[in-house]
Amino acid sequence: MSLQVDGLTVYYQTLRGDVQALESASLKIADGEIMGLAGESGCGKTTLGHSLIYLAPPMKYVGGHVRLDGKELPIWDVEQMNDYRYNHISIIPQYAMNAMNPIRKIGKMTEELIKAKGVDFKTILPELERRLDLVKLPRDVLNMYPIELSGGMKQRMVMVISILLGPSLLIADEVTSALDVASQKAVAEMLVEFRNQKYCNSEIVITHDISILYQIADSILIMYAGQLAEKAATKTIIENPRHPYTKLLISSLPKVGINEAEKRLTGIPGKPPLLLNPPAGCRFRDRCPVAFDQCVEVPPFLEIEKDHFIACWKEGNQNA
Repeated sequence: MSLQVDGLTVYYQTLRGDVQALESASLKIADGEIMGLAGESGCGKTTLGHSLIYLAPPMKYVGGHVRLDGKELPIWDVEQMNDYRYNHISIIPQYAMNAMNPIRKIGKMTEELIKAKGVDFKTILPELERRLDLVKLPRDVLNMYPIELSGGMKQRMVMVISILLGPSLLIADEVTSALDVASQKAVAEMLVEFRNQKYCNSEIVITHDISILYQIADSILIMYAGQLAEKAATKTIIENPRHPYTKLLISSLPKVGINEAEKRLTGIPGKPPLLLNPPAGCRFRDRCPVAFDQCVEVPPFLEIEKDHFIACWKEGNQNA
């Protein structure tokens, strides 16, 4: 098992109190798995991803454990995590195009990063050049400043840097959101190629765009208001979702070949709760069409059939 998360709870400290952004998250990601992480804005996707690599104020560790390849990560200690960050677990940040130092040449910046991790840059340079070839970047990009690159080129350069030391887990946070359609497709294909070439062992791809996940992810985890809702194989989530929120989320997506002028898209009534003082129990219950009395208690995230997990008192109790 590549990644195992047990009861991870993370809040954000504010002057008005703690924002309960991630509540008792438990999940597993297998070796070689690309897991998509989806849900509405503010559902906790980025909080979960960042908690695994850089849990710093205003984020606050409340509880839980994270194990990567059988070894516990000290995510509650930013300094201790330096030994794991980039070497064992790496991230392509949400604003990757702004992640590079604008006043340093890309090659020099990369060299400094590699040396900080105790690796000789000359030794790794041939592999760096091979990976530039893989993402279709010229090798002389190392002699350029970030401003000389297009947005798509910057994105690919950051992706190359993120997997240069062969991390076990790669987290990709909204890496396609600021790109045109052609660049989105290229970046998505690169994420799959990184896994196939074993440049990383497994991946978490965070996005609001489920169509991207349909193309590249082995499984999809759906979150709502800081709680896990459903996790299953990608095809199952798209074609046979079980959680009421997942069903409504999938039904709100446009379908190829359907005239939306004749069949209007269905939205999700209401809005997510404020996480400064979230409701007790299932946080989706005020918007849920099948909510009943037991929903005032938090539903467990249980396996209802092989590799299909759901947190719902009603749907989870039905026969698969």
